[in-house]
Amino acid sequence: MDLSVTTDYCISTGSPEEPVRLIAEAGFSHLHWCHHFSDDFLYSPCEMASIRSLLRDTGLALLDVHGSAGQEKSWSSPVEYERLAGVELVKNRARLFTELEGSGHLIMHIPVIQEHTSMEAQAVQRRRFESVLRSLDELVPWLQKEGVPLALENMSDDSWELLETAVSRYPMPWVGICYDSGHGNFPVSQLPQLQRNRHRLTALHLNDNDGRRDLHQPPRMGTVDWERLTDIIADSSHHGPPTFEITMRSTPFRVDNAAASSMVMASQPRENQLAFLRDARQRCETVAAAILQRRQTKTQP
Repeated sequence: MDLSVTTDYCISTGSPEEPVRLIAEAGFSHLHWCHHFSDDFLYSPCEMASIRSLLRDTGLALLDVHGSAGQEKSWSSPVEYERLAGVELVKNRARLFTELEGSGHLIMHIPVIQEHTSMEAQAVQRRRFESVLRSLDELVPWLQKEGVPLALENMSDDSWELLETAVSRYPMPWVGICYDSGHGNFPVSQLPQLQRNRHRLTALHLNDNDGRRDLHQPPRMGTVDWERLTDIIADSSHHGPPTFEITMRSTPFRVDNAAASSMVMASQPRENQLAFLRDARQRCETVAAAILQRRQTKTQP
């Protein structure tokens, strides 16, 4: 069964070689490239070539790349030179996608309107969203030329106002929605918004949590309504392997064996990482099977 899992299940910086090899050993078929998803790191041609060689060696295929909204290089910055640098950062991730022969999407976060924040905070988000729209207007024609589809992701406590506005400006399949089931599970469920926009769903970040925090747990460790979610996905425009954006941080497989708390995840024993991935693959298979079964049921006369 084709299943995609995130490369940063343990840590999102440093050499990706061991995580990628463990992912292959655990039986996953595809990668969601999530290293450096939130910083200004630029992949060089030699780094891209090295990763491509690693994928060929392990037999893994690239599905998606999680682009970075950046820190100082940010496509949502109201400061123009920072915004332009952020556009170049997105293009760098798109080049990584093409170099690794990705078959899915480049996935990006955008500003959100959170109903429980102040009017001042919402005004800041709207200004940043205007910058994102300028960036998208510049990027979408370039991404089309390069053959890289884009998916914009929902966030926690997200009203979907800005997400729906953004995707409605651009054609399918070039700009769609990536649904993160963890973000969509707190503080309230976003499944009604997903149901309404299922025809624009093109990518998935499937993970679980307790309804209060963004834990990125494997399926059925938390409170996500997997039955309803898989039913919506089966009736949506999403096709291809599902991606599971999961980490071992909030699971029984984590071992706190480091002297410094900042190094806890980096020092996880290899055997614990592999046990986590193997357990996660079994959980992910049940979700993927449910989507397939529901899809087949809906297509039967």
